[in-house]
Order: sequence, then C-alpha cells, then structure tokens
Amino acid sequence: MANTYSQLYIQIVFAVKGRESMVQAVVRESLEKYICGIVEGVGQKVVAIYCMPDHTHLFLSIKPDVRLSDLVRDVKANSSKWLNENKKTVGRFAWQEGYGAFSYAKSQKEAVIHYILNQPEHHRGKSFREEYLDFLNKFEIDYNEKYLFDWIEEQ
Repeated sequence: MANTYSQLYIQIVFAVKGRESMVQAVVRESLEKYICGIVEGVGQKVVAIYCMPDHTHLFLSIKPDVRLSDLVRDVKANSSKWLNENKKTVGRFAWQEGYGAFSYAKSQKEAVIHYILNQPEHHRGKSFREEYLDFLNKFEIDYNEKYLFDWIEEQ
C-alpha cells in the first residue's frame, strides 16, 4: 500500500486446550522460533514471545493490511500441526479456541516486552486466569465468563 504508514503493536494471548501444561521447557524455544517463522512468513514482526507450559504471549508489530484473526488462526493451526507431526509433546496437542488481543502505544513497548519475557517470574505470584481477567478488565473489554477459556482448577 503506497503512502500508507502505520505503527501498530498488538499483544496476543492464547492458551493450550484444556489449559494443560503441554509446552515443556525443552520444546519452548523451538516452538517460539517456529511461531516467529509463521508470523515473519506473512510479513509481520515479532517483538517478543514467551510460551508458558499452558499459554503463550505474542507481541507483534503488524501492518494494517493484515487480518489479525487470520494471523492468529494460522499461528495456532500451523504450530499445533508442527508440534504433533514432530512429536514434541506427550499426547495430542491443540490450542483452545479464541484468544485475547490487546493494543499498545509505542511508549509502552519496552514495558510490554519486559512483561512478556519475564512470564515465569510473573506467574509465581499470579495464575494465568487472574492475569487474563486482569487484561480484560484493564482494557475494559466486556466478557461473559462462560465463553472464556476452559480453566483448570488453579491452586
């Protein structure tokens, strides 16, 4: 798109089906690289990524001609297929339906990167459920809990 200039930062959050802890530490980095390849393959830029055992945070710089829902669908479908075909998890892997998408200003970029790259430390004090509900509330997103992710009982 000639003469179109933009700067769009989006954090995407999605969970493993059933919120199972299926992304083990030994596969985390290779999964992150694979997801980055999917995103970069369609001309977008990954700013930060962290795959926790039961969910993923993906921070992107995207162009306005990209349909976010298509990008997330492709990331989830192709990464699930890759994990299963290469037997990277115990049992059949799948992502849950749905995702959260949250936009940020350039002035927030470094804080979001720091937040994503420090996920293990962050989750020592807060469950994924608490984190996700905090996002929805912080961004003033109306939601119905019955349509949120399937939650496992967190301790």
